[in-house]
Amino acid sequence: MSLPAGFERLLLGHAVAVARTDFAFGIRRALVGADGTRSTLHEFASRQPNARLFHGRGPAYSVTLPQASARVVVRHNRHGGLFGPLTGDLFFAPTRGPLELERSIALEELGVPTPQVVAYALYPPGGLLQRCDVATREIASGRDLADIVTRDGGPERAAALAATATLLGAMARAGVRHPDLNAKNVLVTYEQAFVLDVDRVRLGAAPEDAMDANLARLTRSLEKWRARHGARLSERDLADLGTAARRAALVS
Repeated sequence: MSLPAGFERLLLGHAVAVARTDFAFGIRRALVGADGTRSTLHEFASRQPNARLFHGRGPAYSVTLPQASARVVVRHNRHGGLFGPLTGDLFFAPTRGPLELERSIALEELGVPTPQVVAYALYPPGGLLQRCDVATREIASGRDLADIVTRDGGPERAAALAATATLLGAMARAGVRHPDLNAKNVLVTYEQAFVLDVDRVRLGAAPEDAMDANLARLTRSLEKWRARHGARLSERDLADLGTAARRAALVS
């Protein structure tokens, strides 16, 4: 499998990793310590004293890798949905890691904001079924949209929805359709929104089809957060999100 420009492959016995060249040393040292101790990226991240814990489908950790200045978020890929408890964290090789890297690069080229994938690691190398960890650049001060609309007041909530509308517009213009664009898969800094879980996105959709599908999926998710978790959203808020997103799609 060919590597994207600026990435290199690390063959480490218990793991094979693909990492941006400027993160390769830190990824290698996380997987194989100076004393020869081997671990997974996720295990390494979970043990760091400066780790910040995030809750999602499973625990993710924000850490600084050895000899790296930028923090990364390391997560262990797991299946979701009805069969998630049965399939757990095992994927047919080569797992979702390579696809997530490919999609993140494509989205960046299309002008759709998403956290940059800096590395993924597969265990064991060459197996038919493998486990995978993915490391992405941390978006400073980022919070998922579900958390913001559930906890924050009016101005902060309005700013997050405005940033989300801009993201939806960018996705529509680029023909990007996300089959699971839920409120946990939108990361917001109040100034900008980023799409997550990008290994599942589909490219090449007609802009109007992408807008209709993404907006419908996200609206259903927000309605569930309102019904189940008390998200502070009115019908007017949801209607305004759709109007603003369609307006944003027209901005080149």
